[in-house]
This record gives sequence, structure tokens and C-alpha cells, in this order.
Amino acid sequence: MLAVQDIEVTYQGVITAARGVSIEVPDRGVVALLGANGAGKTTILRAISGMLGIHGGRVTRGAVLLDGHPITALDATRIVRLGIAQVLEGRRLFAQLTVEENLRTGALASRDAAAVRRAYDRVMDLFPVLRERRDSPAGYLSGGEQQMVAIGRGLMASPRLLLLDEPSLGLAPFMVQQIGAIIGEISASGTAVLLVEQNAQMALAHATHGYVLETGRVVLDKPATELLRDETVRTFYLGLHEGGEHSNFAALRQKRPERRWTI
Repeated sequence: MLAVQDIEVTYQGVITAARGVSIEVPDRGVVALLGANGAGKTTILRAISGMLGIHGGRVTRGAVLLDGHPITALDATRIVRLGIAQVLEGRRLFAQLTVEENLRTGALASRDAAAVRRAYDRVMDLFPVLRERRDSPAGYLSGGEQQMVAIGRGLMASPRLLLLDEPSLGLAPFMVQQIGAIIGEISASGTAVLLVEQNAQMALAHATHGYVLETGRVVLDKPATELLRDETVRTFYLGLHEGGEHSNFAALRQKRPERRWTI
């Protein structure tokens, strides 16, 4: 459904944040995009959702295709109407608005009232607690409940593809598990998910495929089950090493020169 083909992204015309990145997201699939801070994960989401220009960035090479048609030059509103919605890192709710009002803002680009009603019912089915909280100011909710509102707001656009940027950030472990289960439900109900996460264990547990980014490049590209078994991924991203002496992924790779990487 979605294909990012060999894109290069530059900020302010001088800072290159993505270098020849290619990824694919199948219809109804869940794909994980992993990497440390600064690896370029959020930049890739911005390139897909049309939000690069707001941050002074632009695609200088390559293309983003939806169903084989280029969307690289489209604005964010048009991309939402084509079926792609993004849930931003840090939730970014309107704290003084109620839960219901926040959810309704996610449907502003929709011209189909019946579709909005169906989307609202779907969100309430996924997050029953929001039905109880719908008249509460979003700023007074717990972190987990706020994340539910943020995801629900994205689903109000009835997307075919949902871009999730660090949905587990700052959440308690039991809530991380719940968010992971919800991602599975979203996929099962017909919406594909591109999941950007530093919590590799959670992301790969629910994804079918994964990509690892390092300094703007894809350095690993494998099915999620294989990434979970990959020694280097387990060591650096899952914390399954002793001493914690490796400060970055590159340093760890240098200690294993026999490994081959998919670039």
C-alpha cells in the first residue's frame, strides 16, 4: 500500500536527516521503524504525512507512493483525505478541550458525516474508558488515557494507514502492553500501522516486519520475528547485554565485523 522509495530529506537546505531510505507497509500490516534518538524515524513519518514543510524540511530525492501514486508533493490535509493519519509523539492534545472535542478535531478533514459517526463508534469500542471520560478536559487524564485520546483522534479520520510516533513514551509497563494490544486490534480491523518506537520489544511483538534506522539510513530490514532473534538488535535495543559499554549501534556493529547488513 505504502512505498517509501530511496528518499533523501534535508532540513533548512543543509542538514540531511534521511539518506536513501526505502520502506514498505502492506495493506492491513504492522511495520516497526526502530532506531535511537536522532536516527531519522520522525523525519520519515513527516515525509509520509506531508508535515516536513512545517519543520523546514523537504524531500530532495526519491518519492513516497500510496497505491503506486506519488504523494510526496501533497499537503498534509490532502494526504489525510487519501487515508493517512499521524499520531504525534508526546500526544499533543488540546488540554482545555474535552475528550470528545479532541476526538472531533481528528475528523475536521472529513466530508462524510456518516463516516465520522462510524469512526467515533469504532474509537469508543476500542477505548471504552473514553466513553466515561468524554466530557472531561483532556489535560486532566492520566498519561495512558491521553495516549488513547491521541490514537482515537487519529482514527477519527478513518485512515487506511495510521502513523504512530512513540506511543509507549512515558507510559507504565502495564499501559505499554495495553497500547500494544490495541495496535493489534487496529490492524485486525483493517487499518495498517507504521509504528515508530524505541521500545523494540513491544514494537516487534506486534509487527510483521521491521526496519532499523541509524543516522538516516536503513541498516536492517527483516521480518519482525527475525529481528527479535538478531543478536545485535537484542543486545543494543532489547538491553540483553552486560556492562552497557556500547554508546551507539555503530560501535556495537564494529565489534561484530563478520555480520552483513541490508543497506
